[in-house]
Amino acid sequence: MRSYSLLDFGLIGGSGRRLEQWGAHRLSRPDARATGTPTLDSTNWQAADAAFDGRVGGGRWQFAAGHGALPDRWEIAHAGLTFLAGCAPSGHTGLFPEQAAHWGWMTDALAALPRPEPALVLNLFAYTGGASIALAVAGARVTHVDSSRPAVGWARDNAARNGVSTVRWIQEDARRFVDREHRRGTRYDALLLDPPAYGRGPAGDWQLDRDLDGLLEAAVGLLAPAPAFVLLNAYTGSRDAGDLERLLSWALDARPDRFGLGPIEAEALSLTAEDSRTLPTGVYARAACAGVAPRG
Repeated sequence: MRSYSLLDFGLIGGSGRRLEQWGAHRLSRPDARATGTPTLDSTNWQAADAAFDGRVGGGRWQFAAGHGALPDRWEIAHAGLTFLAGCAPSGHTGLFPEQAAHWGWMTDALAALPRPEPALVLNLFAYTGGASIALAVAGARVTHVDSSRPAVGWARDNAARNGVSTVRWIQEDARRFVDREHRRGTRYDALLLDPPAYGRGPAGDWQLDRDLDGLLEAAVGLLAPAPAFVLLNAYTGSRDAGDLERLLSWALDARPDRFGLGPIEAEALSLTAEDSRTLPTGVYARAACAGVAPRG
């Protein structure tokens, strides 16, 4: 089984694009952060099995002449796990491969907990389950929350391919679920959020700039004493790493003991192309329990 790789990126016809190998298939997609000059020549780009035209969320896939449509889903290997990739109507492909940079760090943090029982982890905006599966494989009990029925179904299929059967699957609006968990008195040992800039859910429209602060404060309130970690990730350009650091610090400081978490790391998230250039993809802020070293 072939894995993921970022083959090239840069300005094509004045617009940023990335060229990626997703297992057996090569895809070309728009990316506003992809600047500079591509390394590969046009022949390599034209060899893509499919190209997404238009903006993400508002375009469509064009399949190579004579090739026909690709399978709805196909398997790829990434970070020691197996996932299903596919050409979603949004322009996404079912996995954000750069997120694997967090999986080892989260696993280290869970291993540092002194409790003998499996850690309870809350994953909000969990999409197709990359982090949920990585954490479950590491022994955690994960509550996977996403408002999209197709995303949760895709995540279940990914879990099955990795022999994971311990994830609690919740198709629900994130804020509604968090509020309900407060009423139940549920507590979690770790928290991660990867919210979109905009979205539509059963509770109405989601807007990152309007809604994130309140949700993060409420979600942090679900943490048990001495948690393993908190991770906040964002892909929108309206929030930089410094914004996320300040927001996470504010949410944690709302609790007098800050839960015993260590200093906050706030950095850019990125992918490295085959020619060693770095493509920025998003930003994050995270904090782990004492004894967990920073890890890229």
